[in-house]
This record gives sequence, C-alpha cells and structure tokens, in this order.
Amino acid sequence: MFGTIRKHQTWLWAVIITLTVISFVVYFSPYSRLNNSGYSRNPSGRGTINGEPVTDQQFLNAYREVDLYSFLNTSHWLNEDRKRSEDDVNREVYMRLLLIQKEEQNGIHVSEQEAARLGRLVIARFERMGITSPQMFVEKVLQPHGLQVGDFERYIQHEVGIQELVAAYGLTGQLLTPQDAKALYQRDHQELATEAALFPASNYLASIVVTPSQVSQFYSNRLANFAIPERVVVDYVKFNVTNYLAQAQTQLSTNINDLVEMNYERLGTNAVPDAKTPEEAKAKIREQLIRRTALAEAEKHANSFVQQLSAMETNRAENLKLVAQSNGVPVHVSAPFDSEEGPKDMDVGADFVKQAFALTPDDPLAGPLPGPDGVYVIALDRRLPREIPPLDSIRDKVLSEYKHNQSMIQARMAALNFFTSLTNSLGQGKTFEAASTQAGVQPVPVPPLSISTQHLPGFDDLVSLPQLKQVAFTTQPGKAGPPLPTSEGFLVLYVKAKLPLDQAQMEKDLPNFIASVRRNREFEAFNDWFRQQAERDLRNTPVFQQRPPALGAAGAKS
Repeated sequence: MFGTIRKHQTWLWAVIITLTVISFVVYFSPYSRLNNSGYSRNPSGRGTINGEPVTDQQFLNAYREVDLYSFLNTSHWLNEDRKRSEDDVNREVYMRLLLIQKEEQNGIHVSEQEAARLGRLVIARFERMGITSPQMFVEKVLQPHGLQVGDFERYIQHEVGIQELVAAYGLTGQLLTPQDAKALYQRDHQELATEAALFPASNYLASIVVTPSQVSQFYSNRLANFAIPERVVVDYVKFNVTNYLAQAQTQLSTNINDLVEMNYERLGTNAVPDAKTPEEAKAKIREQLIRRTALAEAEKHANSFVQQLSAMETNRAENLKLVAQSNGVPVHVSAPFDSEEGPKDMDVGADFVKQAFALTPDDPLAGPLPGPDGVYVIALDRRLPREIPPLDSIRDKVLSEYKHNQSMIQARMAALNFFTSLTNSLGQGKTFEAASTQAGVQPVPVPPLSISTQHLPGFDDLVSLPQLKQVAFTTQPGKAGPPLPTSEGFLVLYVKAKLPLDQAQMEKDLPNFIASVRRNREFEAFNDWFRQQAERDLRNTPVFQQRPPALGAAGAKS
C-alpha cells in the first residue's frame, strides 16, 4: 500500500479523521505489557470468537490497530488514556477482532487502491507538522511508538473493510426522504421563548427550627447514607516522575526543539490554553514533552521492580518491602480509601483504585500502575469493613444535611404553591408577569431553547438540560410546567411562545443535516446488527464472560 501511496504525490488533503496531536513521541512501547495482562500465552487462553480460537498474534495485531484508532481519533495512545482500564481496552480489542472476522465472513476484499486512498488521507493530515512523505510518517509517528509499516497498512485495510460493513448492514438508515428530513430539522431547531421562577433552598434555611429529636430521627432513618463504606489500605512504592526529569531532558536534548516547534505549528496556543504568548506556549509544550518522557522512564523502572517481585518464590504482600529494601527505595502507606472517591492523599487514576480493591491475601500485589505524577506498585496492607459511625461523632454533618433537606422541602412546597396559583391565574387570563408579581416572585429570562440545544448559558450548572427540555416541549405556549429540581432548589418554567424558524438558515443547513441524519441512522442500523453478533460470538472470550459486550468497537464509527 505504501508503494501505491508513493505513486500519488498529489495527495487529497481532505480531513477524514480528526486529529489533535499533543506529541508524536512516546518513549516506551505498551505492547510489552500484553503478556502480563492476565491472559495465558496459550491461544485457548484468549478464548474463541464464533468458535475460532484467538491466537496471541491476532490479539497483538488487533491491539495495535486499536492503539492506532485511539491515537487518530482521540489524540491519545492507549497507554496515555488514564480513563480506560485494561479491561476496557481488551474489550475494544475483541470488538476489533470480531469486526475483522465479519469482514472475512462477508467476503470483503479491500483493493490496494482503496486502502492507499484512505492511507493518503490519514497521512496528509500531518503535513502541517512537517511530515510530507509516508516514510516520515513511519519514522516520526509509528516507529517511536513501536509500530511498523505493516501495522498501519493492516489498520487501513481493516478500516476500509469496516466502512463497507457499515454501508452493507446500515443500508436501511439511508431511507430518508427530504420531506421527513425537513420535519426533523423543524422539530430539532424550533426554539421556545421561556422564563423561569427560581426557588433557592437557601432562602428557607433561616426558618428551619431544629430539635435534638428531629436530628436523631433523621440520622436513624438514613443510616445507610451515613455509613462509611469498605476501605482498603495499601503499601506502595512510587516511582516519582520528578526523579527522572533530568534524565528525560538529556534524552530529548538533540531533538526537543524540533518536537516543540512541530507541536506548536499544529496547535498553536491551543495546545496550552493558559499560555498568553507563543513563547510561553512553547515553554509549556517543552515541559510536557520532558514530563511525558520522564513518566516513561519511571514506568521502565517500575517494570523492572515488578519483574523482581515476580521472580520471588512466594506471592506475599511482604515481598514489596523486601524488594524495596534491596533497591533502596522507600515504602509508603496510604490513608484508608473507598472505591468511590479513591485516595485523597495521592493523585491516581481509576485503574489504581480498581486494582487496589481487587487485591486479596492470595493475590496481594499489583502494578505497574501509571498516574499523572508517577508510577505505582502496590501491596495489600489491610481492609476496613463497612461501618456506621455513631451520631455524636458526625453530629455536625447530620445537622447540616438535615437543614438542607428541610430547606429543599420548603423550596419544593413554595414552587408547588406558585405553580398552582400561576396555573389558576393564567386560566383567568392574567399574564405570567402579573401572576409572578402577585406571588412576589421575580422571573428570570431563559435563553432560547430548542431540542438541539447543547448548552444554556446561566442554566447549565443549575438544572438538568434534558429535564428542562422535557418540560419545555411538553408544555403548551402560554402555560407553565410542573416544578423541576435544581442544584440549588426548584424551578418553575413558563413557556411564552414558539419563536419563528429562520427559513433561510434552514434551507442552508438542510443538505448537511440530511447527510448527518442518514449517517446516524446508518450507524444505528449497523449498531443493532453488530450488537446481536457480539452478544452471540464474543460470549466465549475472557472479558465478556462476566458481562455482556457494549458497542464502541474501535473502528466501527470510521
């Protein structure tokens, strides 16, 4: 395919995949971790898809494709995305394997010309960063992350095949007439003029009368809310990123200026939103590159530490201290933490918490676990069972929650009373303004609201936008909807009128709107088909034996 790309130096510089590249260089390969991912090296340990065993090589190839898909669509390689756990990644890999199998079963054979065209489109997006040939793309993007030409070619071939699958099984989604599309546009973009009456709970706090018996009863009725959940304490060795900054700076000394310029040319000051000048932005990009390289070095040392733990004859929590002592590194003890909030004295990700709560006396060690400021290796220290603290020890907290609860009740009653009087007043022909004045309520204007509205200035943090839309579009103009809970109390929404639809804007938007609706429906139809296939064909793979697969297969939305 790369040979075909080289034959066509007049590239199509259209954008098919949105890329927001922070850095091209990652100084360690994630693929070395796959053998430690909890799956056997025996092919049968990978499970079967539709009765066909998954080999280690197939799994590794699919992992690399998911890695590329992640980078090209989110700007993050898998090892940079702290939001996805190892299980999440493995599910995506099995989804990718199933998509590849479906391409084969459906007889999809991608021509070299089709693959080369998509390859050109992907590579072309990097031109502004000084990558003007496929060879440079390989050297500057793929190879630093442990990928080769064959990985990219295989990824592109499968991406084109996935697009053909979507087209074949999503065909019914294309069935949309212009008349239906126009009606959908009008429904989604019809704006309403509304006003709101707000009833903050804080207005009623001063009137709350509290007695000891009320607080005691409130505590007794909500024991579960005041329970302290199960917590764990872990011993840990931290490979702090700060210990490797000097080494990282030395490693990058020969090409860091080129990398900084490349990233700045691509993103400008958007790469660092807080930067006020180009010089400040470049300085922070430089700092990010050094820090990322230092984190990679920290993980290398953590991997070496874990290998020493693995070489010990017994699997005991005490081994962490023994290996740490032999390496001259300190062992720290965490404060107790629960699975919801995680450690409050450590900057770690969700995977750290998940791994900590998975530790048992028989399997007490986990790591390496990367975090924003270092890499951790942990051992189970102890578990603290769920407990309910006595009232006297949390009286201030119970009292505060009691007052808040009572003030919310009063705010709700005030909103209900206003809604009732407003409904009666509107029925008698009074205006919303007059009814509000009579009730001593000051209305607040709401920005124009449509079904397609994604943000509502002044209300985004106050009320659930879907709930607000539900009330607004099920209430006739000239009437008010029932009270809605807000983050501060309650709200009553009055719908004044439908605003005129901008016909000229509609005619301008319709072609793209029709194409967007058809694409969405096409994928929905494909999604329904693929979900059925996944539920049937992935049931014998390790990550799907405990819970059913969810869509989101890497490549399915290409």
